[in-house]
Amino acid sequence: MTEHQRHRTAPGAAPDSPSPHVPLPLAGVTVVSLEQAVAAPFATRQLADFGARVIKIERPDGGDFARRYDVSVHGQSSYFVWLNRSKESLTLDVKTAEGRAVLEELLARADVLVQNLGPGAAARLGLDASSLADRHPRVIPCTISGYGTDGPWADRKAYDLLVQCETGLVSLTGSPDQMAKAGISVADIAAGMYAYTGILTALYRRATTGSVSAVEVSLFEALAEWMGSPAYYTRYGGRQPARVGAQHATIAPYGPFTTAEDQTVLLAIQNEREWHAFCRIVLDDPTLTEDHRFATNSARVAHRDALNGVIADRFAALDTGTVLALLAKAGIANARLNSVAHFLDHPVLTGRDRWRTVATPGGDIGALLPPVTLTDLDPVMNPVPALGEHTDTILRSLGRTDTAIAALRADGVI
Repeated sequence: MTEHQRHRTAPGAAPDSPSPHVPLPLAGVTVVSLEQAVAAPFATRQLADFGARVIKIERPDGGDFARRYDVSVHGQSSYFVWLNRSKESLTLDVKTAEGRAVLEELLARADVLVQNLGPGAAARLGLDASSLADRHPRVIPCTISGYGTDGPWADRKAYDLLVQCETGLVSLTGSPDQMAKAGISVADIAAGMYAYTGILTALYRRATTGSVSAVEVSLFEALAEWMGSPAYYTRYGGRQPARVGAQHATIAPYGPFTTAEDQTVLLAIQNEREWHAFCRIVLDDPTLTEDHRFATNSARVAHRDALNGVIADRFAALDTGTVLALLAKAGIANARLNSVAHFLDHPVLTGRDRWRTVATPGGDIGALLPPVTLTDLDPVMNPVPALGEHTDTILRSLGRTDTAIAALRADGVI
């Protein structure tokens, strides 16, 4: 990604401002979040993207521990700058009486409380859904947990890799000889996405009926939903899908092949029409469609090794440009195997003007727009906050004097 691309902005719009004439759909919604790591910050950042005010409460002694995952982005964590733009950071020790008083004042003005505290912590603080309803009946509580707030594993800690293992995902990924986890935090991301949609649903219900729903999402159940296809395949097919590396476990041909230039091209065939076109145009052998080993998708999966050998021999004799041209002519979906660096300069991102500039305490960064585009609305792309950057401003808005704020800081409350 070039410096020019890093600093591109929408025509006529500042990178950190929504469209000046169209109110954002979540403007006026205030979210208080006791959040850390990935799942809850991802949910609240998506709310902030479309106008919600998100007050991120962080521990005074270091804040969200995701701030220290790495130092790759101008000395800051790649996770943190990704997940926390457009938020206000308030340092607050909510275990102290003074800190709890501030939190209660914020909740009295809030629409949503999001928390992904450790097992039992929310209940000890009186922030579980039932306790919150007694004091702040209008606030929508959203709880993100590892395995649910009740049930046999309610008190068990959960992290992304562990949940990938418990749901069986890791048993599906990797090669026949070596299992592997997904390369990104899929359980956290799934939970954050469902928390976001759950909060939006609860906000809509409150707006239309006046009723308040508590929102609960667990990492385990979020990723369990994503395991739907292999779950059904295993339960009713009698065996689980095989671990086949970058190939598809139940569709063939579908996966990577190497060209004469030792470059990797992936292809995906979805139906018999595409299979026939692939044989005729790309493999230059229409008789393959008459081979009983390859007559149906199930047959091709059963004889995957033989089929892959045929394709590999053909591709090894062709340069990459020729392979891609033949696949395009046949109407076969395809892709190159990109590195992350190549992805950053992808023509879709640059051609669709998806990069914006976001300020961080360590310097400006290039950030992708949210994947959902809403007509006539520019999402918020405001700075990533420094730890406690908004503490004094928020406390003053609650009526605290500078002397009172100084006393709270001296006592370690903020």
